[in-house]
Amino acid sequence: MRTVLLTGFEPFDQDTINPSWEAVRLLDGTQLGDDVRIIARQLPCAFANAGACLNELLAEHRPQMAIAIGLAPGRSDLSIERVAININDARIPDNLGHQPIDSPVVPGGPAAYFSTLPIKAMVRALRAVGIPASVSQTAGTFVCNQVFYSLQHALADSAVRSGFIHVPYLPEQAARSAPGQPSLALEILAEGLRIAALTAWNTQVDLAETGGQVS
Repeated sequence: MRTVLLTGFEPFDQDTINPSWEAVRLLDGTQLGDDVRIIARQLPCAFANAGACLNELLAEHRPQMAIAIGLAPGRSDLSIERVAININDARIPDNLGHQPIDSPVVPGGPAAYFSTLPIKAMVRALRAVGIPASVSQTAGTFVCNQVFYSLQHALADSAVRSGFIHVPYLPEQAARSAPGQPSLALEILAEGLRIAALTAWNTQVDLAETGGQVS
């Protein structure tokens, strides 16, 4: 049985839930084909051990594809990330109280890594079923970007394709702590991630269509 590893994060910034994990864990064990299934695992929201935890999961499960998922407050869709950068610059402390500023994810590593997923095909597939999605040009500089960069770095010399997706708040989160912020229902997030993973698995060559931004 071949595997697709999906990861989500534990809650952070004094919240009690994280939609990335709530959606991902619903997909644990989901079949994407006769011989491929999703394995869902949670990552800590901490600079000191998120990357190490990710590497342990890669070594344990040896996935044929890996997608990390995180929360991006303020976004309104499933944001398929294009690029991870080699910088940690935390606006807030992580769950261990650490707040690195202008430090590299991997000392001496490349300035950036691109996703190796068919990001534009994934966006098209999501939009085709009415789930809002877009290509994102930045994964930020918090633990999400650190994990994205660490994932691409770990798999850079392998044939395993990988990348990162940001998701919005859940409606109950927005109502409780961020009134007016965009959100998507858990069922939509989970189904969107399933479609994104399935599309990535079945698409070897990405679409050549616009996904850029003016600014």
